[in-house]
Amino acid sequence: MENLQQTKNVDQLVLDYLNRDTKKLLINGKWVPSISGNTFESINPATEEVIATIFEGGKADIDLAVEAAQRAFERADWANITAHQREVYLHKIADLIAQNAQELALLETLDNGMSLSTSAWLVQGAIDTFRYYAGWPTKIYGKTNPTDGGSFNYTLREPLGVCGAIVPWNGPIQSVAWKIAPAIAFGNTIVVKPSSFTSLTCIRLGELIVESGLPAGVVNIVTGQGSVVGSALVEHSNVAKIAFTGSTPVGKGILKSTADTMKKVTLELGGKSANIIFPDADMDKAIAGALTGFTAGAGQGCVAGSRVFIHEKIYEEVSAKIIELANKVVVGPGTDPANGMGPITTKGQFEKIQTYFEIGIKDGATLAAGGERSSTKGYFLRPTVFTNVKNGMRLAQEEIFGPVVALIPFKDENDVVFQANDTEFGLAAMVWTKDINRAHQVAKAMKAGTVWINTLFELDPITPFGGYKQSGLGRELGAESIDAYTQIKSVVVRF
Repeated sequence: MENLQQTKNVDQLVLDYLNRDTKKLLINGKWVPSISGNTFESINPATEEVIATIFEGGKADIDLAVEAAQRAFERADWANITAHQREVYLHKIADLIAQNAQELALLETLDNGMSLSTSAWLVQGAIDTFRYYAGWPTKIYGKTNPTDGGSFNYTLREPLGVCGAIVPWNGPIQSVAWKIAPAIAFGNTIVVKPSSFTSLTCIRLGELIVESGLPAGVVNIVTGQGSVVGSALVEHSNVAKIAFTGSTPVGKGILKSTADTMKKVTLELGGKSANIIFPDADMDKAIAGALTGFTAGAGQGCVAGSRVFIHEKIYEEVSAKIIELANKVVVGPGTDPANGMGPITTKGQFEKIQTYFEIGIKDGATLAAGGERSSTKGYFLRPTVFTNVKNGMRLAQEEIFGPVVALIPFKDENDVVFQANDTEFGLAAMVWTKDINRAHQVAKAMKAGTVWINTLFELDPITPFGGYKQSGLGRELGAESIDAYTQIKSVVVRF
């Protein structure tokens, strides 16, 4: 990992940043207020206090941002620069993120609630993503096709144009990097819509991008509500591609909305990941992985291991240990490294998660740990464990997006593969076993975009990421992202 550089007290840096004027929109390289002048507040979920005020964009602001992005796409200072120069810009952005990494991590924690260690991991992920895509501009190749000898037949791989990015609230700094970096690496321009709940690190990243010297209009940021700003971006006729990370229902709506304009779309949606523990697993690692699977980020991850399948021979023993560890988790503000889990990010999500406590009990599951808030202030919940869960229960089928886990027994390999795949989702899975043959067989049988074996949540920009079934469409990261951000032109010359 790159060094997290610190120029002065990070707490003071972030405080100074938050106390500055109302956060503005980035359009054509300039920070501007929204046309309406309306604002919204950013809330620290650990304290329920306002930490910043942000201008609220609307359709008119999206129109200006898309226009700026379209002009930048066609302007010589972007359209005609060399691939090497795009590489320089990407490395410069990565450098600036690294130089401000501690500030960004603290800002993310205050805005989202996650632990500082998780925020630092996400910031490093953003750095790695820009570094990875810095290597791609010089490697975007067309092909020369065989012909009859009287012609020249070749292809060009070209950028799409203006891309739209809609970023979630559960890991904004990394998610926005996953969208901006490939878009500009392949010569596009982009308009970003951060979550209205966690806009601050996206805005701060925008400041660093301006500092990098990237031509004006290549990256634009419009904050505001998804129903207004997001919809305007999705429906805009001059936006060639939408990259969305968020819930499956919203993703479905986006897919329908883009039909009229035939945009290219990538959707990274919900999940209900299976975390499978076989009897021959390294139990210490598997049980720790089970706990991390539903408590990291307070369980607010699309890849969260919210269904833990435990072989019936070890079900009681492993369940007891998971319950014991869950009861020991210290819940509190993410700024304190002594705390093992931070708050839920939004009030609405905090309230939604609690409805599943009653749902689980009503459906016949046993509430074995948690099931309650842990303080009267802040959106804190205890890690919650349900045992005696059947895979058909709502606890095991619906994405709760919180620190709630369903422990489900299984008989054998065929049984667990059937149960694990018996869901509308297919984003990720985890398998814990020392039998390498079994590990590969189960990985092959899983209907999931990513399968981790004896590990979890390892993400690398070189590895494509996305889901099966209703967990998404297309892939982010890796070489597969070339197709997501470029189009192919065929040229035939007859001599």
